[in-house]
Amino acid sequence: MSKRGTTRDGVDTLSREAVLRFIADHPDRATKRDLAKAFGVKGDARLLLKDILAELQAEGVLAGGRKRYSQPDLLPSVAVLEIRARDDEGGLLADPVAWESEIVERPRFRVRQETGRTAGVGERVLAKLDYEAEVGPVATVIRVLERQRARVIGVFRNQPGGGGRVDPVERRQLEYAVGPGDTMDAQDGDLVEIEPSTRFRAGLPTGSVVAVIGSMRTERAITTIALHAHSIPHVFPKSVLTEAEAAGAATMDDREDWRDLSLVTIDPRDAKDHDDAVHARLDDDPANPGGIVATVAIADVSWYVRPGTALDREAKLRGNSVYFPDRVVPMLPERISNDLCSLRPEVDRPALAVRLVFDVRGDKRRHSFHRIMMRSHAKLAYEQAQAAIDGLPNEVDPSLIETVLRPLWSAYAKLSAARERRQPLDLDLPERKIILNEAGRVDRVVVPDRLDAHRLIEEFMIQANVAAAEELERHRQALIYRAHDAPSLARLEALRDFLRTLELPLAKSGALKPSHFNGLLHTVKGTEHESLVNEVVLRSQSQAVYSPDNIGHFGLNLQRYAHFTSPIRRYADLVVHRALVLALELGPGGLTREEEAVLDETAEEISRAERRAMAAERDTVDRLIAHHLADQIGAEFDGKIQGVTKSGLFVQLPAFGADGFVPVSTLGSDYFRFDEAGHALVGERSGLGFRLGDTVRVRLVEAQPLAGSMRFEMLTEPRKLPGGNASFHKSNLRRGHRRGPPKNVAGRVRKRR
Repeated sequence: MSKRGTTRDGVDTLSREAVLRFIADHPDRATKRDLAKAFGVKGDARLLLKDILAELQAEGVLAGGRKRYSQPDLLPSVAVLEIRARDDEGGLLADPVAWESEIVERPRFRVRQETGRTAGVGERVLAKLDYEAEVGPVATVIRVLERQRARVIGVFRNQPGGGGRVDPVERRQLEYAVGPGDTMDAQDGDLVEIEPSTRFRAGLPTGSVVAVIGSMRTERAITTIALHAHSIPHVFPKSVLTEAEAAGAATMDDREDWRDLSLVTIDPRDAKDHDDAVHARLDDDPANPGGIVATVAIADVSWYVRPGTALDREAKLRGNSVYFPDRVVPMLPERISNDLCSLRPEVDRPALAVRLVFDVRGDKRRHSFHRIMMRSHAKLAYEQAQAAIDGLPNEVDPSLIETVLRPLWSAYAKLSAARERRQPLDLDLPERKIILNEAGRVDRVVVPDRLDAHRLIEEFMIQANVAAAEELERHRQALIYRAHDAPSLARLEALRDFLRTLELPLAKSGALKPSHFNGLLHTVKGTEHESLVNEVVLRSQSQAVYSPDNIGHFGLNLQRYAHFTSPIRRYADLVVHRALVLALELGPGGLTREEEAVLDETAEEISRAERRAMAAERDTVDRLIAHHLADQIGAEFDGKIQGVTKSGLFVQLPAFGADGFVPVSTLGSDYFRFDEAGHALVGERSGLGFRLGDTVRVRLVEAQPLAGSMRFEMLTEPRKLPGGNASFHKSNLRRGHRRGPPKNVAGRVRKRR
């Protein structure tokens, strides 16, 4: 047996004991190549390593092979775990993804997460394992791994003779067969989670039910699908609710008394939480004639949700509130969001306020932040406030109109003028709202009016967000910015290629600002291209994210910007509140040094949570509309082409805000090619086609409510596209495409499908 030795740099020399020690310490990287690299194996030493491994395997000391070696029945110190559930206190429970011991039963670990390594149910983590902790096996997260969607959800359907089938609830998802012993007593119509089998068999793929989520007969079944499909936490653990219920009213410690200031909230009529209040007055400073003093007060969530608490961990895990047509999945429990932190009228509430001083042109001169106790003097809906200002019949106390609302509108007029000079990106993107009936079905879809009351609150919030970023930068305090990068060069070039087909110019990339896009949008306003150009300009923009690095906000045309005004529903805003409390020494609840150290990870997590929420909200709308139209097969609708791919067209129904698909193979006898630059499908023989933004007439031929998908038949004939197709033909010739029709049109169309 070779003896143990150590090299000068402390690395073990190659020996039986050293190999076993390395495998025990590095179970996640114990391949033959890993071993060779770790011991610097070269030349003749390769044979020695091979002999040692073969000897250990022959003795039964090592298991495995070329892929990975391990010590049989030696419990690993590091492993990949999948988080499967929570305990009653909200703690995460995880199981090893692989378990090779035949002696020790696979344990379930309590997950311990360090700051910045937040994971949730359904995710996989690399963790350090402790089998002898007082509370039982404990896993400390090393890092969160890329999510692997091994499991799928669907609706269980009983089959005669036992077992069942699982209908898909996502587009492109397979249907699965479930054996009689693998149903977990799921009932017909239950939403279930299944784990696909790796065993091959003829017919449908098979799987086993691993969780019964609930019945699809409930009114909230559609949103339940989205919650589970996107792994959105929606049930507060007991520990979180306990902390929330134990919270009491905030004190006057470290606070200024602003309860006499006539702050008011202006929100949607159905809002349950009110986290911002506003006030404005003329500036009485003789040095600022015609100037205004605007105040924005934001609920002081940082007072109640402290770093390291169960409330904080859950809020960070959720990242933001998620809004569905039939319910809201809040970031914080109702005791916090709808009660203690909601700026209710005539009730004392803690807040973080910013006082902003603007000159007569609406340009900011200075600002200051204050931790206050306030009392909202009125709760107004947007429509109420607007009607009061417009002199229409309204429910607003007449005394508020002159003393509160008119000063607010006067301030907004100045801020609006400054906004016009700033020239943020001005895209016309109407938002739709789905109204449900008592049964949870779609009643109607409306486009709410865009009022000056909406714009007023929006501009006040933008100014408060800018002030927060500026204040923290002034104190050299780390924070999370709301970052929106300029369009990438590739996207700009694609936009220019498209605009050339309409003979529209765009400035060179080096000088591009939002104002250039606004000029372009103004040029096409009122023309047949207005909707199309708005859509293509939108698609050319980068996605806004959260980041500890400041790259500015291109869309708002601002050099620095941070979300500060919605800490009840966005974790990013809570972080900014804590940063202000710390930087300005405003009392307890400030950002900790541990949080500062992982701001980049936090920003990435909440950016992911935001994208997750958007996808879930969009999928829910698609499912609700598909469910609503499922009994209207054969009906005809007016639509607008919202997406063009080589496979076909996505057509949105403006009346509903959802879209369906028209396969390219159903468009007619011509062979349609994809013109990427022109966002069009063009007939190769006729030169006629369909383009993004076109208004068309379609017939509904299929609706799958569970998957949220609809398929249409195109009734509108293809048309000659503006600008001709010269650029299309040139670009395709460069790629080697022929001008003439393909020899095997039918075969190539089938392949595209």
